[in-house]
Amino acid sequence: MSMYAVTNPATGEVVETFPEASDDQIESALARASQAASTWGRMSTAAERCALIHTLADLTRQRRDELAEIIVTEMGKPMDDALGEVDFSADIYDYYAAHGEAFLADESIDLGEGAEGTAVIRRSPLGVLLGIMPWNFPHYQVARFAGPNLAIGNTIVLKHAPQCPRTAAALQQLYDDAGFPSGAYVNVYATNEQVARIIADPRIAGVSLTGSERAGAAVAEVAGRNLKKVVLELGGSDPFVLLSTADLDATVESAVAARMDNTGQSCNAAKRFVVIDSLYDQFVEKFTDGMLNAGEEIAPLSSEAAAVRLESQVEEAVAGGATWVSRGQRNGAYFPSGVLSGIGADNPAFGQEFFGPVAMVYRAVDEDNAVQIANATPFGLGSYVFTTDDEQAARVADRIEAGMVYVNGVLMDQAEIPFGGVKRSGFGRELGRFGMDEFVNKKLIRRAGGVAT
Repeated sequence: MSMYAVTNPATGEVVETFPEASDDQIESALARASQAASTWGRMSTAAERCALIHTLADLTRQRRDELAEIIVTEMGKPMDDALGEVDFSADIYDYYAAHGEAFLADESIDLGEGAEGTAVIRRSPLGVLLGIMPWNFPHYQVARFAGPNLAIGNTIVLKHAPQCPRTAAALQQLYDDAGFPSGAYVNVYATNEQVARIIADPRIAGVSLTGSERAGAAVAEVAGRNLKKVVLELGGSDPFVLLSTADLDATVESAVAARMDNTGQSCNAAKRFVVIDSLYDQFVEKFTDGMLNAGEEIAPLSSEAAAVRLESQVEEAVAGGATWVSRGQRNGAYFPSGVLSGIGADNPAFGQEFFGPVAMVYRAVDEDNAVQIANATPFGLGSYVFTTDDEQAARVADRIEAGMVYVNGVLMDQAEIPFGGVKRSGFGRELGRFGMDEFVNKKLIRRAGGVAT
């Protein structure tokens, strides 16, 4: 059976399968994307490209119910969350439609004293890019990659997650209906072996992957051998550091929201809760109640296999000495929310990412200890700091080893704010102004002074 299949995680039913691409179809996709790159990126204007991206935003909003329903069926996301994801994707498209032309404007360089002539940086497209996207945010992840790069003038070959083939087809239809030329955005139902060959193909100029650490290493290895630019977002084990609060109940509410976003299946969700000693006992009591209550009407995880993996992680943590508090047992793809505590540095769970409704809590004796625990992970995507002390907030934010730090707030992602991490969470940035600068040729054009000879 094809690896591209819609399996409803709520029922385990295989709803539909899609055939994997043949090698001839892969070649056709690369040829069309390469041909389009010579016209879309080199002959169209930024204003023309951004106008089509605005049309794409409008179509996304018009079809929001249909697109959201597909997400619910494919990976079990609650409908309200699915609608929010589609809306956010439209916002991202609109952001680049509104700002893309300005972001691509020539940038003058001030020359040193006595230098004659001018120097400018002109941002131009690299060519064909390969996007390898995950299942947990099947529209949002594509929007934040394709939106800025189509505005630049790059063309896109897009391989979606195998469990999201309907979303992949719906996205292709959106781009086609918005009026993008043939080859500007091409969906492929590629196998892993075909992906390796696509990366190596000389027509591909760069690769962006959001996925697992293992997938990122595999893609980076092939890209490195072929000297291709790569952007990687590989997940994280984000700390939520609580040092002080004027309203513990409100802080606990934020903590639960930060952990339970997308049923805990978010790369930058808070996963490790590091709490100062004086607040630890109160926080754990209230937080545990909040987590368990949030799980009373929990959605399924993306698949039964994902729930089985999470169950195994929890069992290993408990075997290693941790305490697990929950109200239920796994049932197919449904996994009960819960809290792990008492996790020592020698516990297998200490440095792991738990992708689901499982929170880990740690006691910190002081600020230095809290920062030490927060940084004791191979990942470095996002982080959260809660404190009533502004100076402490700035100090701790500076010391945390992560690509993003959110202070006294959660779920604050926006189209204009860059997203990305450090350490084993990957490298490169998406969204915002910085998302426009990853796959561009920052070409220097230096003109001498005086009369041309």
